[in-house]
Amino acid sequence: MNSSIPELSFKDIERGDAVAIKLLESALAGHGFFSITDHGLSKDLLNKCYKSSKDFFNLDGPTKLKYNSRDSKGARGFTPPGIETAVGEKVADQKEFWHHGPVIDSSYDGGIPGNVKISEVPGFNEDFDALYGELHAVGIRVMSVISLSIGLDKDYFFPWIEKGNSLLRSIYYPPVDDLSNPHRARAHEDINLITLLVGAEEGGLEVLNKDGVWIKVKPSSHSIVCNIGDMMQLVTDKKLKSTTHRVVQYEGEISKPRYSIPFFLHPAPSVVLKSVFNENDEGILADDFLNERLKAIKLY
Repeated sequence: MNSSIPELSFKDIERGDAVAIKLLESALAGHGFFSITDHGLSKDLLNKCYKSSKDFFNLDGPTKLKYNSRDSKGARGFTPPGIETAVGEKVADQKEFWHHGPVIDSSYDGGIPGNVKISEVPGFNEDFDALYGELHAVGIRVMSVISLSIGLDKDYFFPWIEKGNSLLRSIYYPPVDDLSNPHRARAHEDINLITLLVGAEEGGLEVLNKDGVWIKVKPSSHSIVCNIGDMMQLVTDKKLKSTTHRVVQYEGEISKPRYSIPFFLHPAPSVVLKSVFNENDEGILADDFLNERLKAIKLY
């Protein structure tokens, strides 16, 4: 039974270290979660983004609601508490969040919205643009080693994601005062190809392994936690599993505010999500797949 997720050196993976590759393949086959060190992400930039996030979420409610971007179906700007609800659940998650995407130009798909700019927090927009760029580059590298692990060319997914509709989400989970509902984010799977989670300070993230046991993921400021999403599960015919995870408040521990910045790697809206192993698969348009799931979790 898997009781932890493996922590791997990205340098070892990329140079083809046999032990690291075997651990990666085992994690992908087991519960779809692993963490990487030696990834090259700027710690200073990450710290600045966490500070900017806290400054934004500390603003008063009416100020934050100015940035509630309904026009983009929640894809950009602020989403207040009580909105996002896991598939099959009736109680909304206990969180609010900010969505930030790529800096777009005419070379991007016209369906990808522009970012919403915050005026009250100096440096927020520039820092999140920079963090998006760094995590996008890491995501491309992670996709390359995953491609190789399932027998594909290392650049197989590059055309899908180079100008993709990826999303940087800054989340604030307020303290949980009533443990009758300890779920900050109820059990769910991610929609996208892969997710990269950087620098979460507080614990509470748990992964469901294939034996039905919840594994605690220890917070780490120096590693990036990676997991497989539904789109990757779809195109690999479930060879790679989109794993269930949740965020909870543990009984007996002081409940503190929790901040988190995951990066959701998405393909461009016009990409057809089809089996990488079956050329006869007709697939589904990435934009259609995304919109179906966004409606299911009540984001619009």
